Amino acid sequence: MLPILLAVCMGALTLLLFVVWRVRTDGTWALWWHDNYLERLRDFTSGKSRPMRILQYVQNTAVQGDANSVISAVDSYCANVEWAMNVGDKKGEILDAVVLDVRPRWVLELGTYCGYSTMRIARLLPPGARLITLEMNHHYAQVAKQILGHAGLDSQVDLLVGASSALIPQLKKKFDMDKFDLVFIDHWKTSYLPDTKLLEECDLLASGTVLLADNVTCPGAPEYLHYVRNSPRYKSLYFPSQLEYLRVEDGMEKSVFLG
Repeated sequence: MLPILLAVCMGALTLLLFVVWRVRTDGTWALWWHDNYLERLRDFTSGKSRPMRILQYVQNTAVQGDANSVISAVDSYCANVEWAMNVGDKKGEILDAVVLDVRPRWVLELGTYCGYSTMRIARLLPPGARLITLEMNHHYAQVAKQILGHAGLDSQVDLLVGASSALIPQLKKKFDMDKFDLVFIDHWKTSYLPDTKLLEECDLLASGTVLLADNVTCPGAPEYLHYVRNSPRYKSLYFPSQLEYLRVEDGMEKSVFLG
């Protein structure tokens, strides 16, 4: 009986080690583990959503009115307590560098989630610049507003709730604007390409407008990549990195609209 029990225990341990290894090194496994199993388990045990848990941590640990403190708090929570699909600290540095290089006056963000990348962009904008961010999920948007408020950046950001396909055609009239200087794409991966084409159709991209797309490797946006890398209207460059807070390969695609 003892040899059988030992064999079962060794088999279970081997299986656990295999799952841990795959979660750490394989994007599909990592996203399933964190975004399905662990998130739902924590939702059930805490009675709160993951965005609410992030907000509570920010309110308890970050300095109010200090955007860098709030960003650090989100990074700390997602790296040490509970993973979440923000752009993250490593790819966040790529985002920061692009914002500082472009120095945009008009910025569009597709996908707000809890407002992490929104904060990274807003804190680096020149005076008078506008950041419009679109979020489909009402709950995420409410949390993002509170996090942006804690960071002291809410007055610099216009957060619109709804489907990007419905909101994009309204932007010119709603904000009395012409074209965007920078577009950060980080929402549903299947929406990357149709929304990019919609931005073109709505004449919201100028010659020189920079599109920066996250998660083009994991979980991936192959149709979008094929389009921007093969279209004569874009000049693209890939930035290799890692999936936020993990060792899984990921990257960002910077595409300059040529007109």
